[in-house]
Amino acid sequence: MIQVQGLNKTFYVPERASGLKETVRAVFKRKTRAVHAVQDLSFSVRAGEMVGYIGPNGAGKSTTIKIMSGILVPDSGSCDIMGRTPWKQRKEHVRHIGVVFGQRSQLWWDVPVQDSFDLLRDIYRIGDKDYRVTLGQLTDVLDLGPLLQTPVRSLSLGQRMRCELAASLLHRPEILFLDEPTIGLDAVSKLAVRQFIRELNQTYGTTVILTTHDMRDIEALTRRILLIGKGRILYDGSLDDLRSRYAETDLEQLAVLLYQEHRL
Repeated sequence: MIQVQGLNKTFYVPERASGLKETVRAVFKRKTRAVHAVQDLSFSVRAGEMVGYIGPNGAGKSTTIKIMSGILVPDSGSCDIMGRTPWKQRKEHVRHIGVVFGQRSQLWWDVPVQDSFDLLRDIYRIGDKDYRVTLGQLTDVLDLGPLLQTPVRSLSLGQRMRCELAASLLHRPEILFLDEPTIGLDAVSKLAVRQFIRELNQTYGTTVILTTHDMRDIEALTRRILLIGKGRILYDGSLDDLRSRYAETDLEQLAVLLYQEHRL
């Protein structure tokens, strides 16, 4: 379903020293530093698989998700998702994927949540009957009833994340990209979201790529891990294999050991 081969993406970040003299100099001669976000990145994901995509901050996780979502164009390499290249066939591609970015919102800030959902219905051209059925299911499972008439700016982070998850699923996508979906959630909400994602995968066969720093999310939802560091895949295998290598190590310590082992 997902085939990524030899992806490369480099960003050029402006740099300058502090002080008035350096500020003036930067106006005439700008210095930049190359940041290799992903380097020769290759992996594949089967239909219906749930994969944990982990690594430290700056490793290239979000860049990968944005390329697979069609938001970013790589410098080189290929990405085939269900027979489409995301950044070339973006309009058709987005009909089949759902994306949740924990740090960014797809909801309109000053209007009630229901209005954002209605607008997404029109954007994705969801039939009225399908929309009502899907929204009803999402409202029940994610406990959205009290939130639908509330402006997004008035929601807590946890409430907003539940609404973001619902918004990404209104059109019943076949692939779900989750970038820190449980950030800011309390323990009860985390359990509800994990259970919902698990049931979504089991019931509809939804393929899930999960990026998170919470190893409990990984343990609850995935059996396969992709470890990325400095833009490269460093480990691709099962969580059970990792545990056999680090006996009697809890999940949080395991993540630290992995990062240290690869000098991330």
